[in-house]
Amino acid sequence: MANIRLIKRRIKGIQSTAKITRAMEMIATSKMRKAQERGLAGRPYAEKIMQVMADLAALRREGEEMHPLLQSRPLKKIGILHITPDRGLCGGLNTNLNRKTTGFILEQEAPVSMVTVGRKGRDFMRRLGREIRAEFTNLGDRPGWLDTLPISRIVIDDYTSGEIDRVYIVYPQFISTMAQKPVVHQILPVEPAEIPTAQNVDYIYEPGPAEVLGQLLPRFVEMQVYHAILESIASEQSARMVAMRNATESAGELIEELTLMYNKARQEMITKELLDITGGAAALA
Repeated sequence: MANIRLIKRRIKGIQSTAKITRAMEMIATSKMRKAQERGLAGRPYAEKIMQVMADLAALRREGEEMHPLLQSRPLKKIGILHITPDRGLCGGLNTNLNRKTTGFILEQEAPVSMVTVGRKGRDFMRRLGREIRAEFTNLGDRPGWLDTLPISRIVIDDYTSGEIDRVYIVYPQFISTMAQKPVVHQILPVEPAEIPTAQNVDYIYEPGPAEVLGQLLPRFVEMQVYHAILESIASEQSARMVAMRNATESAGELIEELTLMYNKARQEMITKELLDITGGAAALA
């Protein structure tokens, strides 16, 4: 009898858990669609601003002073902007990001300074004893460009002041609902891309290429940070939706197995009681 009660109690507990995971899946699905739209909408802008920067960098005259964000220096210290979600329950997303960053740090010979975005990355780096220059949490599911501006300013100021000589950003790149890829990308010094011949257009810049490039470079770094955070949010919601769906399906399978066990135990109990009644009746006869 105790065995049947225990199985029944476990079935009720798993059913309650399945209701929670199902609700979390629906919430993540709703947030995922909005996050995907925002993340994908920023990609054409990022590609276009890269083309303009490449064109401006190609127009630099000889002897003209190079912008600080374009200057390469001897590598003495590396800065890493580590972007992770604030919450868990999103499959292996956080683990993969932390593993990617840790592996990259171990490959470097120069010391590393961290700027973390998100609780999961911050807590992990604290446990490892890494130097954390700054930390940012609670950006929410729909941060604006102004919300991410302090993150960009710390990175830019540290680089222009000479505190760090190279900056990398680690974030989950959204590929599809089922796939999110942790990537490491250098953002400082800025390396302008090469323009394909078919896309090379002779623009006229006012007041001049150097002045326009000087205004555009900080905006470009800020845009990269903002876009990486949007990609992280889209990846987080997608991973959470898939994880909660798998959890709900696993709960359903476990409920089926426990229900079968409950029915077998109940059948055995009934059979035992019938045998006891039959044996008692035979003894009285």
